[in-house]
Amino acid sequence: MEIEDNIETFNSLIKRRSFIWGPSPEIYGGLAGFYSYGPAGMELKHNILSMLRRELRYFGFGEVECPTIMPEIVWRASGHLERFIDPVIKCEECNTQYRVDKLLQEALPDTIIDGLSFEEMEELIKKNRILCPKCGKVFQKIEEYNLMLKTVIGNDTIAYLRPETATTTYLLFNRLDQDARRQYPIKIYQYGKAYRNEISPRQLVLRMRAFDQFEIQLFIGKEQEMDFEDYFELKEYKLPLLDWQIQEKKIDTPNLISLEQAIKKKILKKPAFAYCLYLGYYLTKKVGIPEKVIRYRQHSPHERAHYADDAWDLEIKTNQFGWVEICGVHDRTDYDLKRHGDYSKQDFKVSMGSDPNVKEIPQILEIAFGIDRIIYTLLENAFNVEDGRINLKLDKHLAPNTVAVFPLVRNKEKIRNLALKIHRDLLEFRIKSFYDAAGSIGKRYRRQDELGTPFCITIDYQSLEDNTVTIRERDSMNQVRVDISEVPNIINK
Repeated sequence: MEIEDNIETFNSLIKRRSFIWGPSPEIYGGLAGFYSYGPAGMELKHNILSMLRRELRYFGFGEVECPTIMPEIVWRASGHLERFIDPVIKCEECNTQYRVDKLLQEALPDTIIDGLSFEEMEELIKKNRILCPKCGKVFQKIEEYNLMLKTVIGNDTIAYLRPETATTTYLLFNRLDQDARRQYPIKIYQYGKAYRNEISPRQLVLRMRAFDQFEIQLFIGKEQEMDFEDYFELKEYKLPLLDWQIQEKKIDTPNLISLEQAIKKKILKKPAFAYCLYLGYYLTKKVGIPEKVIRYRQHSPHERAHYADDAWDLEIKTNQFGWVEICGVHDRTDYDLKRHGDYSKQDFKVSMGSDPNVKEIPQILEIAFGIDRIIYTLLENAFNVEDGRINLKLDKHLAPNTVAVFPLVRNKEKIRNLALKIHRDLLEFRIKSFYDAAGSIGKRYRRQDELGTPFCITIDYQSLEDNTVTIRERDSMNQVRVDISEVPNIINK
């Protein structure tokens, strides 16, 4: 099957098998940038979140939850009102509006667009005679467009829906400092909704107006950044790093290099930041995305935010959209706490270094995941067509169903009753079991393959005679006959 057919089949699959629906609301024609998750999609999302939470607990991180709406002063202090903007341009003829950097990237794929000023982008449009894709007419001047969604609380309090979760985490610093008894670094994360009023969102759940973020923060001192204990345990670990200097040579293949070598070669500056890159990579692999499609791409000095000391995007190679960023790792310095300290008149200086008399505002290192992007890239990489059979090769712990239970013949009462008993017993063991008696056994297998279900159990006439069932493994399609009493243990193993 050709790759185009695979993409078409994949897009059909994620809707048909209740992973992702939309744009929503579908019955009213849909609104761009809004999608819904069906039952299979929600199970997958919950399984991913459970895994991330479990792993971060192991690494010593705690979780917080904050409001999704904050008053205007918060976003003035954070710089979002001033800087959280996209360059947009309108067609003089049809008034269609485009986001300029995306328009230029599509028209000029070999040109680096990130970090260009409005004037430089306008010059590129004129020089390359880029016209409106819809009607072929010329464009107006580039304008600023703020992505924040504004609302009013009560009668007159101006507020905004948060465009990311990180800022709301920073507002808790005094409480976190107290809770941690001033033991640094403070390791914390937050999961929740964020909102951005995108100009023309496309690419399914990769660019939405309401989306899920999973953002991890380290509050840390300058001295600790350079002498970070956790780094020394993994400094020999190798990561695929595509630094900005390699990119300027038009090379897009990363170097597989150890963290220690990256520090020595000055590709990375700080051991604590190197640890954050490792953690982002580790968690990405843990959800089942293969190494061969993962890379880290560094932001060039003119691309990264004005306050950032370093920034890398963890990207996944997809068939449909090329390289897709699912995670950003940022050295935010002390910018955020300094700004919020100034606006709130709070003193965020604490003792963190070897000299207790010296106080400083903590630095912030951030690992920011987009959960919806993880789900999409994971599904695409798990998607497989083998001899006409669609097989979703999800990790066994992440699949919406762990087991599906089939009575071979549904109208035979004894077989049906035994199958239902096995199904209920599996649920008692908190194993995610799905019961299906509809259609031929072959069709039932195919339905579960499309959902990524690792194991299917078939109850037949022999089961009534000797208390055994057939367990079929998804990827190999191998079948084994086992005693019914052993089924929960075998599945758990």
